[in-house]
Amino acid sequence: MGIPFAASLVVGMWGIDRQNSMWRDESVTYQVAHRSLSDIWTLLGHIDAVHGLYYLVMHVVFSMWDGGLVALRAPSVVAVSMAAAGVGALGARLAGYRVGTLAGLVSAVLPMVQQYAQEGRSYALVYAVVVWSTYFVVRALAQPKSRWWWSYAGALILACWLHEFAALAMVAHGVALWLLHATRTVWHRWSACGVGVLVATIPLAVVSAGQSERQLGWLGRPSLTSWWHYAAISGAGLLLAWVLRRARATQDSDASRRVLIVFSASLLVVPSGLLMTVSLVKPWYVDRYVIYTMAGLALLVGAGLDLAISRRHLFSRLWQVGVAIVAVAAALAILVPWSLLMRTPESRKDDVVAIAEAVDRSAAEGDGVLFMPSRRREWLLSHPSVYQRLNDLALAQSPAASGTLQGTEDSAAGIRRQMLASGRILALMDPAGQPLDPYPQEVVKRKTLKDDFQVCERTQLRGAQLVVYARPGKCGKA
Repeated sequence: MGIPFAASLVVGMWGIDRQNSMWRDESVTYQVAHRSLSDIWTLLGHIDAVHGLYYLVMHVVFSMWDGGLVALRAPSVVAVSMAAAGVGALGARLAGYRVGTLAGLVSAVLPMVQQYAQEGRSYALVYAVVVWSTYFVVRALAQPKSRWWWSYAGALILACWLHEFAALAMVAHGVALWLLHATRTVWHRWSACGVGVLVATIPLAVVSAGQSERQLGWLGRPSLTSWWHYAAISGAGLLLAWVLRRARATQDSDASRRVLIVFSASLLVVPSGLLMTVSLVKPWYVDRYVIYTMAGLALLVGAGLDLAISRRHLFSRLWQVGVAIVAVAAALAILVPWSLLMRTPESRKDDVVAIAEAVDRSAAEGDGVLFMPSRRREWLLSHPSVYQRLNDLALAQSPAASGTLQGTEDSAAGIRRQMLASGRILALMDPAGQPLDPYPQEVVKRKTLKDDFQVCERTQLRGAQLVVYARPGKCGKA
């Protein structure tokens, strides 16, 4: 579907540098992708195996074209455009060209999709591959003994290697097949694909399971707000599915449209619902892990728009024009402000570019630097020209040498010795009011700064603060 692809590409490339900003998750991608293949392999044995394939993809991208923020995000833009084309292809196959075009365009402008189209992480790629896996299973449903099943299994394996929670899409497909009363042959083929996906994903699952506490330990159980968002979006989608089903039941018995409705509703509701329910026991839920559910919403909205357009006998032409104007105005009022926000630094938790620039302005050659907590070292790792000017007082082993994302730190006693030997220290901290890590290294950083140094300068930044310390009475650059 060329129109959705082109529209999504234009929307994705619009403001792709986000006013020259980058947040810390993207910084992880940037600095890991710039490591050697052996260093990436070592890292994946310790943490982030779930993103391993994506890091390798981005390593290749930067090896071919080290284009900064554009190169970091361009693969996601292309992936979301491919997803829009896939949504369009699904809609066109099951309900006609107009439904496909409308659904693909809806996918391109959904706020959540726009956000991750301009994110240097794996979620847009997962979205695209899951959408096309859904297209393949729909094709296979019509031809149970066809080779489409091989494409379906291959796409799901790829999606799971990009992010394991893509496996929940296969559960959604299974629910759809159950609701459609699939034949025994279809169930046998789908089950065989499931076994293939499971076997192919086991190595990744085993490794990442051992890393889950470090990888997802920061997550809490879904909040009431998350449940409300899920209920609102799922409820609206199911209501639209019901309207579409009732409307089509009074007009024709087009089985393919029923397939569209059932697959869309299942993809929208099942993955998020399952992950949120599991997260009541084992907190794993983040909405971006199942961004591909937006394909179900796009298909339902596209079919709904098509239904509204086609029912011309309900309104006079004048009323049709009036309703269309109001609908377009409402859509613009909602989407334009959100789209503009998505392209600003304020759309993310922090901005490592602004942080690095602030450090560069404040730092003198050889100044000490502390990251409080240590994981905030990520704020400077993607800007080595700034980081290398400073003396990292707590660092024991670099990220590459230790096979970690942010390196390892010295003992509390060792950190204190390094701090007392430094006359001027730049401390990069979370904003005031954030929880303080209780680890001995973090405690000694705070205590030594309080007891033996004074604050010379404090700069508030997006999601961070830079505090310059010096020995009492000796503020200023060394």
